[in-house]
Amino acid sequence: MKKTPYSESSIRGTANRGPVDSFRTLLLLSIWAVAAVFASAEKVPERAKPQVREKPAEWANLVPGGQFKDLILPMPIRGGLTSDTWGSEGVKPRDVTNGIEDPAWSYWCGYPYEDENGKFHLYTARWPEDHPDGHFGYFDSEIVHAVADDPMGPYVAMEVLGEGHNPELITPTKISKQGRYLVYSTHGRYFAAESLSGPWKRRTYDFHKRERYVFKGYVNFSFAPRDDGSYIAVSRRGYIWASPDGAENWYNTSAESVYPKVPGTFEDPVMWKDDIQYHIVVNDWRGRIAYYLRSLDGFHWNTEPGEAYVPGIAVYEDGTKPDWYKYERIRFLQDEHGRPTHVYFAVIDSDKYNDNANDEHNSKLISLPMTVARLAVIENSGAVTAKTKRIRVRIKAEEGFNPHSDLDIESLRFGSSDEVNYGRGSKVVDTERDGKDLILSFSGKQSGLTMDNWAGKLLGKNREGGIAFAWARLPETEEKVPLLSALSPRFEFTADGLEAYVEVQNFGEIASERSKVSVQLKDGELIAKGAVRPLEPFETAIVRLSCRASLPKGKKLETTVVLESSGRPTEIFTKEVVLPRN
Repeated sequence: MKKTPYSESSIRGTANRGPVDSFRTLLLLSIWAVAAVFASAEKVPERAKPQVREKPAEWANLVPGGQFKDLILPMPIRGGLTSDTWGSEGVKPRDVTNGIEDPAWSYWCGYPYEDENGKFHLYTARWPEDHPDGHFGYFDSEIVHAVADDPMGPYVAMEVLGEGHNPELITPTKISKQGRYLVYSTHGRYFAAESLSGPWKRRTYDFHKRERYVFKGYVNFSFAPRDDGSYIAVSRRGYIWASPDGAENWYNTSAESVYPKVPGTFEDPVMWKDDIQYHIVVNDWRGRIAYYLRSLDGFHWNTEPGEAYVPGIAVYEDGTKPDWYKYERIRFLQDEHGRPTHVYFAVIDSDKYNDNANDEHNSKLISLPMTVARLAVIENSGAVTAKTKRIRVRIKAEEGFNPHSDLDIESLRFGSSDEVNYGRGSKVVDTERDGKDLILSFSGKQSGLTMDNWAGKLLGKNREGGIAFAWARLPETEEKVPLLSALSPRFEFTADGLEAYVEVQNFGEIASERSKVSVQLKDGELIAKGAVRPLEPFETAIVRLSCRASLPKGKKLETTVVLESSGRPTEIFTKEVVLPRN
């Protein structure tokens, strides 16, 4: 156990002194304590101090399950609660067998995975607690592989992969184009191995930024597999990247960040994919609030209302609530359907600037169970909209879940998440038993579903009063889509006039159709337009366009390339270019 600022023997010593000496000692201790508080606060630079974010007033009307944080459940106590450990009084007592912790090491960030034998693996980063830079010793962190028999822990470090931080595991799949296990690290590096236990070899990514924004160090990436064996990723600042195989080559596809258009200093995104859609949770670390986003294709995102997680989210089943100062680096343990079953956080008991070498403060990873989404399928054959009279939703039985007896039918609502999250949506009008499955019929009038929705949300209670929810893909929607992305035009003066050359690449999972491309100036003036031939996934084309406008040589221009495809969102990329001088 680490020492506290006052040793037990020094406090005992004051009790044997006279009243004057005791008073003087206590006064000095009080002055010292107050001074320590102010000194501690002064250690935190202004740029790192928390800021209060104003939350939308309508969030107060969200029902249980209407925001992502509602799905995080209390932690079971497996190893007992103890105060005989490191940390400020606010994080004691606690179960030290939860997650991974060690007085000799500072742990931060970790990616969990369950293998085919039911063993749980955690790839996490650590550095010595007595590092002279305190918490900021993470710049010298190493990635380790830890193992546990239970997703809650305790995880035991088994091997060191090498220097690195922010690890995330990419596993081979049945349709994977590479058969190796890859562990992402910061600064453009990763480790590769044929098995979960190595041996691991260091490799280097080739990040193609494609004239787009890149946060230094290529940090905080999070990855999701696609159905064709390719991968997408989200970077620290919310730009979407794509890779044909999840290995060396990654391409920045975003013209702008996909994060919510609200004030925030965003980092620590986690991306995952289930049978229905893609998901992102991202943290505004200064505002100490996280947001939850959903996407059909992984490129275009909607932000759901409410908080994804906040400080104080961790609580034990008996009501004990450890007061961790900060929660970061969220990651999920997923089942075979991609559904999160457990959430993992890096936590620290003080501000990072006040976690020093050989003191009482430290950091660790914690694990919490989650409410698991139920498996749901819409039985309607045609498109589901507000005009649909009946929406038939099959709730599938699973091990440990009987939809006939485990659901509070009267509480269930189905429809657009914009409606259901606020307690609205369609009610159940009929039920049907189909073997172990349950088919629920909902009135379509109040669903709120439109052609802009790709999934409906089921929300209500189980028979024990807990949250029951599911997502169901709407008929006639498909997440396998093309995604055309352009670079800025390259201009050339020829004998025939000014010409523009635009590089266009398809980062989707399927071939694109013939598409339109145009180049505009800042004021909206159209100077060139043409067509892009169909492109296979990751195929590139150079489109030659004749410019209508007469522009002076050497002029600096803000140009916008517009890509239009039938049935797809318009893709726009704006960049400042300089016309050639000859």
